[in-house]
Amino acid sequence: MGGKTSAIELPTGVTIRDQATGPRIQIAFSWMGKQCRELLPPAPINKGSIQYASNLRSEIRRKITDGTFKYGDYFPESPRAAMVRPNQQRVGVLLERQRDTYERQVKNGKLSPSTFAGYAKAISSERMRRWRNVRVNEVTPSDLRDWISGIECTSKFIRNLMIPLRSVLEDALNDGLIEFNPFERIALGKLIRQTAKASDYVIDPYSAEERMKLLSACRADERPMVQFWFATGLRPGELQALSWPDIDLKAKVAKITQNQVAGVIKAPKTAAGRREVDLNKAATEALNAQRALSPDGGGRIWLNPSTREPWTTDAQLRKTLWQPLCKRAGIKYRNPYQVRHTYASVLLTAGHNPWYVAAQLGHEDVEMVFRTYGKFIREDYQKPKTPPKTASGSV
Repeated sequence: MGGKTSAIELPTGVTIRDQATGPRIQIAFSWMGKQCRELLPPAPINKGSIQYASNLRSEIRRKITDGTFKYGDYFPESPRAAMVRPNQQRVGVLLERQRDTYERQVKNGKLSPSTFAGYAKAISSERMRRWRNVRVNEVTPSDLRDWISGIECTSKFIRNLMIPLRSVLEDALNDGLIEFNPFERIALGKLIRQTAKASDYVIDPYSAEERMKLLSACRADERPMVQFWFATGLRPGELQALSWPDIDLKAKVAKITQNQVAGVIKAPKTAAGRREVDLNKAATEALNAQRALSPDGGGRIWLNPSTREPWTTDAQLRKTLWQPLCKRAGIKYRNPYQVRHTYASVLLTAGHNPWYVAAQLGHEDVEMVFRTYGKFIREDYQKPKTPPKTASGSV
């Protein structure tokens, strides 16, 4: 270096390199977990060119932070620009790999088939098409914000849709494919609250008159299950999984230890889900009537009347029993889960303790009961020291 250039103060990340053709300015920056050093085109070295190099470095670092930096735009002749292209995987490829990972987790018993089905559906969805041909290092926080803001669905749907994409970007960060996870630079919870569509699902319990019409419209091999369901408010999967050993008629309880989801029997998700549900007169009568249809040999209690085999899915129950039953009864169709809402609303309207109702439903706390069924709870209800355990009301 000549004397004049040696007297120039160099900013951080800017150096002068001696080359065969003369001194050149070089800038250094970190990108994709690697230290990069690039020579700038030949130019006189003075305060102006040094300041230009410093400004260029700042611009590059800012774009790296924003997730918009493209190596080839700044250094098209750099060997690094060519070398990194194969590592700039498209998001669609990474999503397919994530699907394979989920599938292996199912085989290893680490993931339930129903959860896998939800993830696979999200990955192959039309909404996810937005990212399939985008390189993972080109996903920016602003692009994510715009995309999420345009998803006109419920917050639960949006969060479930995000899970595979968030996993892909977390892995890309760990693998050094990206400088940062763009999800970490958006206020996801706030964004979803501001843009999500309110759920149009309405709690619409069956009235006492409608319940009587449904029971009257039941065929002989359908009535016991419908009567029991209204008397216990079990989740559809819990009803399907219930076996005779789970019933203790002496204690008048049904022990809920299993749930069936997408045809797979598994334990409840939470400790509160494992519980004892009180059996009232209507429930015990239904069980006694069912013994002629599914003998007490240790197997499942409730069978599909069409096949005499255990129910396999919620959809099967809905399509083959509930929809035709509502039509025969001449009442407005609501999905079978409204049976559970009916059970809760009947208890609360009758003045039962909300904490007791929460325990019977298998909720971890009473918050969901107040949030979901608040209009059925007396305004002056106070939490007692010891919630009484009383049998639920009749159908």
